[in-house]
Amino acid sequence: MREFSVPPSVTVSAEDNLSDMVFATAERFGSSIVYRRKVDGTWTDVTAQEFAGQVLAVAKGLVASGLQPGDRIGLLSRTRYEWSLVDFAILAAGGVTVPIYETSSAEQVEWILSDSGAKAVIVEAATHRKVVESVQEKLSELTNVWQLEGTPGAIDELTALGTDVADEDLHARRRQVGADELATLVYTSGTTGRSKGCELTHRNLISEVRTVVAGAPELLNGNTQILLFLPLAHILARVVQLAGFQCRATVGHTADVKNLLPDLAEFRPTLILSVPRVFEKVYNSSKQRAHAAGKGKIFDAAEATAVAWSEAQDAGNVGLGLRIKHAVFDKLVYSKLRAALGGRCDSAVSGGAPLGVRLGHFFRGIGVTVYEGYGLTETSAAATVGLPKYFKVGTVGRPINGVSIRIAEDGEVLIKGEVVFRGYWHNEAATTESLTDDGWFHSGDIGELDADGYLRITGRKKELIVTAAGKNVAPAVLEDRLRAHVLISQCMVVGDNQPFIGALITIDPEAFPLWRDAHSKTGEVADLVDDADLRAEIDGAVAEANKAVSAAEAIKKFRILPVDFTEDGGQLTPTLKLKRAVVVKEFAHEIDAIYTR
Repeated sequence: MREFSVPPSVTVSAEDNLSDMVFATAERFGSSIVYRRKVDGTWTDVTAQEFAGQVLAVAKGLVASGLQPGDRIGLLSRTRYEWSLVDFAILAAGGVTVPIYETSSAEQVEWILSDSGAKAVIVEAATHRKVVESVQEKLSELTNVWQLEGTPGAIDELTALGTDVADEDLHARRRQVGADELATLVYTSGTTGRSKGCELTHRNLISEVRTVVAGAPELLNGNTQILLFLPLAHILARVVQLAGFQCRATVGHTADVKNLLPDLAEFRPTLILSVPRVFEKVYNSSKQRAHAAGKGKIFDAAEATAVAWSEAQDAGNVGLGLRIKHAVFDKLVYSKLRAALGGRCDSAVSGGAPLGVRLGHFFRGIGVTVYEGYGLTETSAAATVGLPKYFKVGTVGRPINGVSIRIAEDGEVLIKGEVVFRGYWHNEAATTESLTDDGWFHSGDIGELDADGYLRITGRKKELIVTAAGKNVAPAVLEDRLRAHVLISQCMVVGDNQPFIGALITIDPEAFPLWRDAHSKTGEVADLVDDADLRAEIDGAVAEANKAVSAAEAIKKFRILPVDFTEDGGQLTPTLKLKRAVVVKEFAHEIDAIYTR
């Protein structure tokens, strides 16, 4: 058993609550630009003073509507400025925010609103309102549904409703909320079964935010510009937004990922937040476009140089020749990649899954260092994180201040600290199973901790495959390698109780047309799943992935699927994690074919 602890560097008093930062910032730094919101196609500044006034007005409306301290309020919307505004307003009114992914099904919406006992819900659009109304008769606690879009929208409606509530009364009410009271119920999206509501207190989130900001002043400060496009219903995006406010960074929002590149060019962030799959697609699409344009050799050489330069940084020995090559490729290739991110972005934060060593070195080599972190909803987002002063490619960093990490005898990662949640809402059995009496949280992840405290995540405890020969195989190692290939979108390693390891592989719909045209093929993916050239391409990717494991763990056979795994299709969670049970059921015939043909 190995353990690594870092002492706390911040304190949270019993009287602290999350809404304090809004009004304290407005009082001390009222003219600071804390948000930029897109209005009629133009990015418009919002000062700390303006934002605090809007939060106050909406919070008074919630109080006037009958909201009582501790009441749960659902928030079902895409990532947008109003999401942040409403979240802070709920907290300022003494309520508890219950985020809901805007892609959630009616059944999921019903479960979250019912299980949480939500008294009201604020939705983004008419389509979301219809989903709520379709299940509303089953929700006896739900009394109000407000809609952000429309005339009047929820913001104007609540502002008008609260005009008779005195500012002093609202402030007196919010100050009654202490650090150990519930701030939010975040339902884990879950890859199996019904989601569980994680109880996160004001202390949990304040401790997380203050610790992260104090530990990364180079990344998070008053000059930082952050463009958020991940769902704010996910705890990682929510915490980054809170951290941005804590350090008076300027935060923008965009939910239109299809329009992300133009938004990046206009907003010009210095820091972006994403999941590994987005970084994989940036790399793969750039490489494929270069090869399609006849510049493949240049890109490949630039890629190798970027990786070598990053590796040399760790070794502390960057030779003159490598420095010259890196400078040349910086002008030819790297600067163009950075320009696609707006031209000012030199740092990124990645979470949700391992990025992979090669991609970590590649992005660092082109001038955009990706700091990986690790945590769960139950740990208020990051329990460990790579920081400028504590950074090692291929790891998810060291424990943040105030957190202890322990590797159990079976390899499971255990976490302890003020960021660890207090339990699952109305689910004592699950709480008892996950939290020990002395405060250690069982993450369910398998990891390794080195002598310097750097953590590597190698798989999920429940996802370990045991072959018929008794060999334990962590699928994440192979899957991460496979997804790095330009043509592969998603994959799932199989082989439980089988004689060997196999894999289901899907083709990236954006990369496929270029490959098809370059190989003079016709038809869609479904028409070419047995095509010799396509199989040879994927076979090469499998062979490359197999280099990371022993012969007993290597993929022996694979099937190319005619469709991709998607969130809309039900195979992925909103944070792009694989729902293995769904895939096993839906593609049972394809899995059987691996072992019978």
